[in-house]
Amino acid sequence: MSRWDGIEEFVAVEAAGSFAGGARALGASTSHVSRAIMRLESRIQAQVFFRTTRSVTLTETGRALAEQFRRIIQQRDEAFAMVSDESDPQGELRLTCSTTMGERFVAPIVRRFAEEYPRLNVTFELTNRLVDLVAEGYDLAIRTGNLTDSRLVGSRIASRRLYLCAAPAYLNRMGRPDGIDELARHQCLIGTAVHWHFKRDGQDHSFRPSGRWRCNSGTSVVDAALAGMGLCQLPDFYVMPHIAAGRLETLLDQYQTDDEPIWAVYPHRRHLLPKVRKLLVRLRAELGPALGSGQGGD
Repeated sequence: MSRWDGIEEFVAVEAAGSFAGGARALGASTSHVSRAIMRLESRIQAQVFFRTTRSVTLTETGRALAEQFRRIIQQRDEAFAMVSDESDPQGELRLTCSTTMGERFVAPIVRRFAEEYPRLNVTFELTNRLVDLVAEGYDLAIRTGNLTDSRLVGSRIASRRLYLCAAPAYLNRMGRPDGIDELARHQCLIGTAVHWHFKRDGQDHSFRPSGRWRCNSGTSVVDAALAGMGLCQLPDFYVMPHIAAGRLETLLDQYQTDDEPIWAVYPHRRHLLPKVRKLLVRLRAELGPALGSGQGGD
């Protein structure tokens, strides 16, 4: 009897909620699945399901094994995919991105990717927290700025430009700053960035803004700037439509920093999987143009 015996059947039954559903998913008979589960329970000397005439539910032992068994099967399938001629992405793809960029720009690309590969199941978490890809089992994240986690590999897929700007009404009332040091006397509208970034005399320079408006939504920061509440520094896709329409004016252009890289980051060797490798190609081809055509923010 193989030590794999019953593991795949257990995962299929747990996902389907019944022995019959698990058997259908595996293309096997219900009796085969039932016998495999019984052999598994005999081997571990514990029951994994509570069985009724209508459904099955996990026992405490079953709950403890479920995630581990799913991960074992996923890792097995991914190992085979790395060395086989299988070209189509399949299985589970888990990725994460910051909320605004993900919702407006990355999600449409990933959705089209999923539509193209129907054997792929996608979980896409939009969050501004820093997700631990390794500990939480993610394949890929879209991030900006410097990469500091040595467990991860980064592939640059696009870039974005930061603009310091304010509404004409605010500038008429408070005046225009002529240098970075003058920003300290202005009301700064603060988003998720702790520091604002500039380049002076060829050297990177940062400024820590302070003010009475802080929000982790770029759209809310833009709205405050449009209302004349102060200065903001945000990526191009938030502010360019307003700059083009004259609702915002750029400031300190002579100190504008280099474009900020946008990275796809992933645990070592994950890029060898077809689902990750092909999504990287798609993101490099489509994300830059999508950001360049973005209208405003949300």
